[in-house]
Amino acid sequence: MSKLFMFEKPIGMRDTFPHLYSLKKEIRMNIENEMMNWGYEFMETPALEYDETVGEASAILDQQLFKLLDQQGRTLVLRPDMTTPIARVAASKLLKDRNPLRLAYAANLFRAQQREGGRPAEFEQIGVELIGDSTVSADAETIALMASVLKASGLKDFTIAVGHVGFLQELFLQIVGTEERAEKLRKHLYEKNYVGYRKHVDSLPLSSIDKKRLIDVLHIQGNGGSIAKAEALLEGEGGRGALRELEELLSVLKDYGVEDYVKMDVSLVSHMSYYTGVLFEVYADHVGFVLGNGGRYDNLLKKFGAEVGATGFGIRMDYLMEALGKSVEQAQPALILFSAERRKEAAAKAAEFRENQQPVIVQDVKGVTDLDRFTAGFKEVYSFIGKAGDQA
Repeated sequence: MSKLFMFEKPIGMRDTFPHLYSLKKEIRMNIENEMMNWGYEFMETPALEYDETVGEASAILDQQLFKLLDQQGRTLVLRPDMTTPIARVAASKLLKDRNPLRLAYAANLFRAQQREGGRPAEFEQIGVELIGDSTVSADAETIALMASVLKASGLKDFTIAVGHVGFLQELFLQIVGTEERAEKLRKHLYEKNYVGYRKHVDSLPLSSIDKKRLIDVLHIQGNGGSIAKAEALLEGEGGRGALRELEELLSVLKDYGVEDYVKMDVSLVSHMSYYTGVLFEVYADHVGFVLGNGGRYDNLLKKFGAEVGATGFGIRMDYLMEALGKSVEQAQPALILFSAERRKEAAAKAAEFRENQQPVIVQDVKGVTDLDRFTAGFKEVYSFIGKAGDQA
């Protein structure tokens, strides 16, 4: 074993220590229960998928895919997202039995990083997919569910920003004319590089009126009058259908009672290229990154031969844990120390604890090198040592 790499991990990989594992488990359980209460059924997919199917259909950049070859020489990828594998399963099997489908998952995802930079290459995501429903009601359900599961996790202060792919796409094409130029504008917005966006707009050979239209996009946020302001930037009918969907969406979200958590943001952009309609991101106070995101992806199922609409979301567990900023209250186990001649008594005592769902550790005293240090971390210590065993 190389001493250089003895304690190192591959770039972006993390160890999860016991206290964090317990916290994650508690949060995940609360979220899963809430999702199941909304009628979503959990499923699993393989960690490995074929590159020519899931790999190519995924919206994740090719350089971020972990690739390897199987024994037949076919290229495999570690799943970079869960939406695409679930779309594969739904199109091939599940949609034949029922439509719409409400599916949920909790899984580790893998995206390669070129440098450490604090960005994990493996992370856990929990989310849902509502497949087979193209209505605005379905979009609203997923957003309302996201708000509900975040509250169930213990998060109180958060905002779900909501936009629409169709509006911004139409506005950019009206003004800059080509998809390539529109992509440069979207890249700045996705990176939240508003200074760079302004500089790029200023450098474009456009009229002052068109430049103002592009800059005004940055100032249209909130639920009061945003739709009308966005509509004023458009020419002709293109893009207005997207705004009508957002208007209807906000109305449905009011029926769910979650409008206070939602903020319209027509400048919202996603790096996930398969989104086709409503899209959204969630932010928490005092946390500088997106906790989760989602949206409508009506074209993804077509790649697997199914002509159905779909929407969903995913939440990053590591980011959510950081936003919660809490520690879990672990049940402190009791300690039973024993010597060989009283092993049976110690085992019987331990069985009593476990029957009552109380954690307990049973330790042979000969296996402990520093008894005082070992026992210091336990509130209850039971001693079955020697002939006279006592209880402390």
